[in-house]
Amino acid sequence: MALSIGVIGAGTMGRGIAETALVSGFSVILLDTSPEIAARGVAGLKKSLERGVERGRITRESMDDMLGRLTPGTDLSLLKDCSVVLEAVYEDPDVKSSVLTTVSQIAGSETLIGTNTSSLSISRLARKVASPERFVGIHFFNPVPVMKLVEIIPGENTSSSTVSRARELALAMGKTPVVVKECPGFVVNRLLCPLMNEAAYLFMEGVASAEDIDTAMKLGANHPIGPLALADLVGIDVLLAIMEVLHSEMGDDKYKPCPLLKEMVAKGHLGRKTGQGFYSYGP
Repeated sequence: MALSIGVIGAGTMGRGIAETALVSGFSVILLDTSPEIAARGVAGLKKSLERGVERGRITRESMDDMLGRLTPGTDLSLLKDCSVVLEAVYEDPDVKSSVLTTVSQIAGSETLIGTNTSSLSISRLARKVASPERFVGIHFFNPVPVMKLVEIIPGENTSSSTVSRARELALAMGKTPVVVKECPGFVVNRLLCPLMNEAAYLFMEGVASAEDIDTAMKLGANHPIGPLALADLVGIDVLLAIMEVLHSEMGDDKYKPCPLLKEMVAKGHLGRKTGQGFYSYGP
């Protein structure tokens, strides 16, 4: 039987992690707070695999095999026999802490527990985890099936063997791991989110249109996607949350979130996932 990975959170990141694990040969338990949300996660995952079949990347038989290794649900007790549990819930320290406390009580003592946080302190989250030496940040990037990088972030109590296991897991899932010292935003978001935030300031100040800002960075800096289109892909709410953490933790106004981000979140304009961000998208 394939190694079993539990994924908590069936949203964009959770189902992307689940899909990547299935493609890599693992069995996956995908959980969320309600059967409806879990079912939506499975539907999104299946749609992604269907696209893989249509484009000839995988066969229909392999897709059926993957779906046969997927168990969706809501009951955290399903995680008790998992070798690895990856938490991928909303970027809120209270929500994550609550989930991690329960998971660490249910999972076996040797279970590797990882959090997919994009900016929160691993050491603070570890305070809610029984046996924190087995807890580590394992930060995937969106879209998970495509993006090759995984940041491995040890907390102050994370053991060296846990770091090694996390690296091995990332490699087994076809990713390239980098080990990052714990700090606000880690490496990628510490660099990338201020870029997107500054692009939002440029747009808010009327310096250029969203299209021209993105074209300037694609052609002038050789970026594959412009910062505002990327913000829509990441999620305006996620970008705002990360900037708020950076601003609070670093105590430097160069990380102050652009007011436009707060306005957009208040209006529900969160980017691709809601159909409206800096750009408009279809249903």
